[in-house]
Amino acid sequence: MQIDIDQLMRGELGRWLEEQGAMRSAAREKALWRWTIGAALLLPVLAFVWFVPFALGDFRMAISAIGAMGVSAWGYMPINAAKRTIKIGINSAIARSLGIEYAQEVQPGGEFRAAMTYGLLPSHDRKSCEDRWFGTLAGHRFSLYETHLEERRGSGKRRRWVTVFRGALIDMQFGRPFHSTTLLQRAGKHKAWFGLGATKETVSFGGHRLDFVDQVHPDFEDLFDLYSDDQVEARMLVHPSYIEHLLALEAAFKGEAIRALFRQGEVIIAVKSGRLFESGAMDASGDRARAQAAAEQFAAMARLAMAINQTERGGVLERGDPAA
Repeated sequence: MQIDIDQLMRGELGRWLEEQGAMRSAAREKALWRWTIGAALLLPVLAFVWFVPFALGDFRMAISAIGAMGVSAWGYMPINAAKRTIKIGINSAIARSLGIEYAQEVQPGGEFRAAMTYGLLPSHDRKSCEDRWFGTLAGHRFSLYETHLEERRGSGKRRRWVTVFRGALIDMQFGRPFHSTTLLQRAGKHKAWFGLGATKETVSFGGHRLDFVDQVHPDFEDLFDLYSDDQVEARMLVHPSYIEHLLALEAAFKGEAIRALFRQGEVIIAVKSGRLFESGAMDASGDRARAQAAAEQFAAMARLAMAINQTERGGVLERGDPAA
């Protein structure tokens, strides 16, 4: 899968970006006006807070910080809106060139619930999802979006939000029908030790029991654990070349802790990474480079996702299939 950014920039996308010059300038001017007005209103308030005859103690610093952050955020609002518009325009053009769709806002569905149920995603106190790419690739339904999960930790003044997961969640119709539920996790994720080194051989998710599966290739035993309710089918689904594709997908996004769930004819993949698909900015001179980066990120993931999907093998999974 290749995306010709030069062609996009010479055509629809380039013309659209040129038209956004006035919008970017207006956003900068509005931000500067807000910061000027905000500072003019804030300074007398701060002077009163710091020089009134009665003592405010530690509240002075807190009031000052809150006021400064409020003015700063108010000023950045038009800039952030402009960046969002540019980002949506660039990513939508990339998606159209591939015959799929892009949406900046995401409403998580069954794939997110399944990822939570089977431990692909960690527990959290708040979530945000954005940048959904969806449609059909190689004849199969495909959806990918970025997920940010946070947990509230600490107490009192030390309470803070901590990121527990940021990365991509992929949901694909699998290339061949199957009937089992199979979970591939990083080694040790679900192992519990008892006494003299005995290991837990089963895991349960909402009452659904999955048993540990011995892998057919020793090179991956230290990397992944495999659990399933169908031992034979699990080995057919998760074979050495499949794991190699998963590791390549992880490396393409400089990610970590990739994991996968096979369930109800689909595969759900979660991989930690940094921010993805951030193609919007105020500097027009960097539009092409940012569009190229976003296109390469998505194309790399889509190529690997299609390879992982094993469509080229064809047919229904059968016991004793030599191709598996």
